[in-house]
Order: sequence, then C-alpha cells, then structure tokens
Amino acid sequence: MKELGVLNYCMGISVSSSSSSYVLSQHKYASEILAKAGMSDCKSYASPMATKVVSSDSADSHFSQPSLYRSLVGVFQYLTLTQPDLSFSINHLCQFLQNPLQSHFTALKRLFRYVKATLSHGLHFTSGPLVLNAFSDSDWAGNVIDRRSATGYCVFLGPNLVSWCARSNPQSLDHLQKQNTEL
Repeated sequence: MKELGVLNYCMGISVSSSSSSYVLSQHKYASEILAKAGMSDCKSYASPMATKVVSSDSADSHFSQPSLYRSLVGVFQYLTLTQPDLSFSINHLCQFLQNPLQSHFTALKRLFRYVKATLSHGLHFTSGPLVLNAFSDSDWAGNVIDRRSATGYCVFLGPNLVSWCARSNPQSLDHLQKQNTEL
C-alpha cells in the first residue's frame, strides 16, 4: 500500500473536505452529460419533473430516436450516487425505454435543466451522533395512467444520508385486486 495523500477525486466523484465535513459531488460528470446532450447552455429548472403526471394522450407521437432516449436516460443512473433527488424522476423515465413518446423526451429535457440548476449539489457528511433514522413514503395507485404505486425511503446515520430508494411498484391495482379476491 502507498499513501496517496488527501482524497480529492475518485471514480468521477469529487471530494471536498473541511475540518468538520466532507462533500461528495459529481459536478464534472454532470457538466459532461449536459455537454453530451447539447444542453450546456440551457435554462435551469427548479424541479426534476412535474408533480402531476399528465395522462397518456393518444395524439402524443412516438419519439423518433429511441436509442438516443435510452442512452441519455442511462447516463443519469450514475449521477444518483451523489444526487438522490434524481432517483424517482429517473425511475419514471426508465419505464418508457422500450417505446418512448415525445412527451417522455420533453420530460427528459426538463431533467437535464434541473441538473443544470443543481450542478453544485452533492452529499454532505458531517460528524454527529450515531443515531439511525429511517423515513418512508408511498403513493398507493397514484399514477393515473397505469394505477401503479410509488414508494421510497431514506436512511440517515446521524445527519448523514447513507441509503435511499425510489421506485414505482410493478404491480397494478387490478393485479393486486385479483390477488385479493383469490385469497
């Protein structure tokens, strides 16, 4: 083993330290994906996605470049390491990888604009009491299109976020009702 000094940058994650805290961020990676998408000069947006999902419109056309959509959504997966606030939005966009519509690509561009606004965000780790806190939330059948539920949780060790998850449950309300009637 060799002492390499203070950690500053590792696997695309920059580490900033002070006397009492560390900040992990992916400013460089986020800037690179904005450049790859041609959105380095886009206007920023304050939220990653709309709070109400608009129902699927039959007039909404298919996105002409599904491979582009898949590659752009894929680059966000790694960014969730230091920006857990993107997890739910990315999960939502991943549900349409096989057959994206124009509205999905519009939502993806909104996510890029949000990343532009949050380039300086990251995970902050500070010393504190070793108290474990967990929070969870769910939205039972909240998606108006397919009636899927969304769940999420986050776990803190002291003031530090150590684990998180956001996902849509794959079972629809109809499927769950069918299971309940069979019991």
